Amino acid sequence: MRRGEGSNRSRMGRGRREQNTRNISAEGLDGKRIVGFGRGYGPLQEIDLTAIHEAALAVLANTGLCDPSSTAVGLVVAAGGSLDSCGRLLFPEELVMSALAGLRRDITLYGRAGDNDMALSPGLVHVGTGGASPMIFDATLNRYRESNLADLYNAARLVDKLDHVHFFSRPVVARDMPDARHLDVNTAFACLAGTAKHVFTSASSPATVKDIATICYQIAGSEAGFRTKPFLSLNVNHVIPPLRFDPMALDVMVEAVRSGIPVMVNCFGQLGASSPVTIAGCVTQTVAETLAGIVIAWLIDPDALAVFGPRPMITDLRTGGMAGGSGEQALLTAAAIQMARYYRLPSSTIAGATDSKIPDAQSSYEKCLNVLQTVQAGANIITQACGAQAGLMGLSLAALVIDDDMLGSILRASGTVTVSSETIGLESIDRVALGVGHFLGEPDTYARMHSDFLYPKTADRLAIEGWERAGSSDIRDRAEQRVTAILSCHHPNYIDAESEMLLRESLPILMPQNYQG
Repeated sequence: MRRGEGSNRSRMGRGRREQNTRNISAEGLDGKRIVGFGRGYGPLQEIDLTAIHEAALAVLANTGLCDPSSTAVGLVVAAGGSLDSCGRLLFPEELVMSALAGLRRDITLYGRAGDNDMALSPGLVHVGTGGASPMIFDATLNRYRESNLADLYNAARLVDKLDHVHFFSRPVVARDMPDARHLDVNTAFACLAGTAKHVFTSASSPATVKDIATICYQIAGSEAGFRTKPFLSLNVNHVIPPLRFDPMALDVMVEAVRSGIPVMVNCFGQLGASSPVTIAGCVTQTVAETLAGIVIAWLIDPDALAVFGPRPMITDLRTGGMAGGSGEQALLTAAAIQMARYYRLPSSTIAGATDSKIPDAQSSYEKCLNVLQTVQAGANIITQACGAQAGLMGLSLAALVIDDDMLGSILRASGTVTVSSETIGLESIDRVALGVGHFLGEPDTYARMHSDFLYPKTADRLAIEGWERAGSSDIRDRAEQRVTAILSCHHPNYIDAESEMLLRESLPILMPQNYQG
């Protein structure tokens, strides 16, 4: 964090420097979950942060947002807000500041088995899937096709075996579902059946939020059990930029908070299209729109598990399309996350939305640039960090496997270095320098070979001769082979048989029983 980033202490109580609360252990990196640590990178100076904050407050107080739901109006007006003559909901500065002072910061999102819990503490970074793409690359057909429920479950069970993908946010839409209720219910069911990692999904109405809550309560054993350790969150896109609420999404958020389901309060604006063309203007509008949702979540329940989710996106102004792999995107995302740090709020954002259609060199450099910078910025949750292709329009299972290696390297690089007399090793340096002249035979070298290093599972490190003898394979070939190997033998169902039976009796679940992929 830049010096003075947490200023404005008299009004907000900010100003504490973020502390390094994570030191990656040198033990057992292979097969172990590595959490990233953000160093507080940010392109904004102290004066910039204050200016954007004050501008966002002015937008909320003076311009407000149109099309609020009646529930949102009632909550905000009762807390001191108002509706202007044009029907725009206005948020006075005092209300926003009260929410910022009162919002929960101690949020943990849970898995159901293994080391899959995610504490959203300052600096800790978790990466996973996302995108809700309508297409999937079919390796058999060698082309994209519409995605379906089986694809979603297959993606879940693949991610379940990837070490460096921390959570499963719905990466594809099950387009074979007959209506919105079937889609919401079966999406949640398939995700929870396929992985023990934390699941993110969405809901189209308050009624389906109740359906999803029913699934969660049954799996947890009780409503109280789920509320204590929530293993599913909802992505809620409560705003349609510029400054227009989505009334149904607001009602979804209200029901989710009341049901004890964590909510990602997300805001997607496209720079130059639905948000101002400057990064400063885009961040200001995005912060105002996201704060509006955060305030409403807090008004529903002061203990709401609400995560600040700015997701401003770059527009390629030549075509009007998204340019999620650009350098400007990395800069924009870092600035938005810097504002989340300014407010000391748990945060969620997007990084990894490559424009490439296949996991090629373009895909790799665009994803790595944006994910790495977002990790360094300290976003707690980074969705779309793996697997997504074609500007979030398609999913590649091979890309999931390749990106798992990439994420492992990025997360490892974000770690700290342990400095001690043991790790400096003066005696070893002296002994080797005066003796055999290399460290390969040292006991510590052999021991740490198995503990200190993260070895890729798909990337190639063979010498040229060995690579040629092995068939001169491309990383995509090896990735497809690994996808096949995992999906041919990993057939989990993390929903117990009794719960599955009861849920099938009460909800329109279409996923076949004992589905094997």
